[in-house]
Amino acid sequence: MKASHSVDAVFDDPNLVGSAGLVPMLRLAESAGLHDLLAEHLSVGSANPVAKSTSVVAGMLAGADSIDDLDVLRHGGMGRLFGGVRAPSTLGTYLRSFSHGHVQQLDAVAARLLAGLTGRVPGLLAGAGHADGAEGIAFVDVDDTIRQVHGYAKQGAAFGYSGVRGLNAQLAAVSTPTAAPVIAAARLRRGNSASHAGAGRLVTQAINTARAAGVTGRIMARADSAYFVHKFVSAAIRAKAWFSVTARMNKQVLAAIASIDEDAWTPIRYPHAIWEEGDEPGQGHWVSDAEVAEVPITVFTSRRKADHITCRLVVRRVRRLNPAAVTKNDQNSVQEELFATHRHHAFITNSTLSTVEADARHRDHAVIEQVIAELKDGPLAHLPSGKYAANAAWLAHAVIAFNLARAAGVAASTTHARARWATLRTELINIPGRVASSARRLTVHLPSDWHWAPAWQALFQVATTATGPPTPATS
Repeated sequence: MKASHSVDAVFDDPNLVGSAGLVPMLRLAESAGLHDLLAEHLSVGSANPVAKSTSVVAGMLAGADSIDDLDVLRHGGMGRLFGGVRAPSTLGTYLRSFSHGHVQQLDAVAARLLAGLTGRVPGLLAGAGHADGAEGIAFVDVDDTIRQVHGYAKQGAAFGYSGVRGLNAQLAAVSTPTAAPVIAAARLRRGNSASHAGAGRLVTQAINTARAAGVTGRIMARADSAYFVHKFVSAAIRAKAWFSVTARMNKQVLAAIASIDEDAWTPIRYPHAIWEEGDEPGQGHWVSDAEVAEVPITVFTSRRKADHITCRLVVRRVRRLNPAAVTKNDQNSVQEELFATHRHHAFITNSTLSTVEADARHRDHAVIEQVIAELKDGPLAHLPSGKYAANAAWLAHAVIAFNLARAAGVAASTTHARARWATLRTELINIPGRVASSARRLTVHLPSDWHWAPAWQALFQVATTATGPPTPATS
């Protein structure tokens, strides 16, 4: 591919737009109830909050990761396609007018919008209900991340567990075995907040949001060892959900692992595993460096007896590839390390899944890392304000934009249903178009031979069917 030397460039066409995909995106948001929810629940002391919040969400969908980048909405024919587009300076002032209570109102809008999106796009949480007599399952994954910030004017910034100065974002994502994750709850916290702080309330909120969004099957709350605390596990139990939490390797857990009989370990399908057929049909087994076993355990025994929880400790052990480690004692003699031939990974659960399936489901908890990565590759590339509440509002708007993009991907095609946000921006949102008017209607002319045109048209059909044709507009 080679650029032509006979091309000149002039920014002079008032009818061109660079993000024509925002048309079906915002129509989908409107049909799912975003505008009505903002008008009903958001009481921030700023004029036209509905137009301003939707402008922030639209800018994030188009790739804005700072307040100044929201100017991506103001070019060419965007003013003809959308009403109420605001300047970045106006939107920055709007975000800084938020208080903690207003952020919670926006969180409530995001939770209700997720239910609206699942109503408009049923496949958004496919597999989470009951079908053909079988109970579905959904996973609520909880994790947090540090978003590094710079400058001394950032309220709430502090050095956290990652060793960098920033703010802490705690997230809860909902997914199913066949559906990509959406965000059920999120909150911004001080940079030095402990990972598990507020985990009980967050998982309760996330499960309630999942239920409201149409999850009628089983729910499993998953988390890593930072959430190996009573509040998280008890919150899942109160919500009648399963839990699956990585265990900390304390003395109690190590003793339980040591008590597992050597014959209790079952090889599992793992990277580089080999299936060996048996002498008779059905007698084959995996030859693998990874094995699983389980043992009953009672955890949180340092608390009062009523808080003790008896459950399953599922352990996966992986053979060490390096020679067995050795340590020296005070007499300068050599002693083999405990469990030197294997690395052990344990988690507690109250599920009724088999040991092998419980282990596989727990390892899938890493799906929330995808959500965090997509946010950091988008709106959370920066926390743009010096004011803490403004950054919390920015995160809440990012949650709305993320879920809207995920719903749009599901509506577009099976390929886009699990695509990353950056891919959705490239293929469905940031598409150039030319706005033309005829018979008091607007037509957006899109590039011919656009490879993802069928998916875009499918999204447009879903977004516009419920609310009828676009409102007639004049040039």
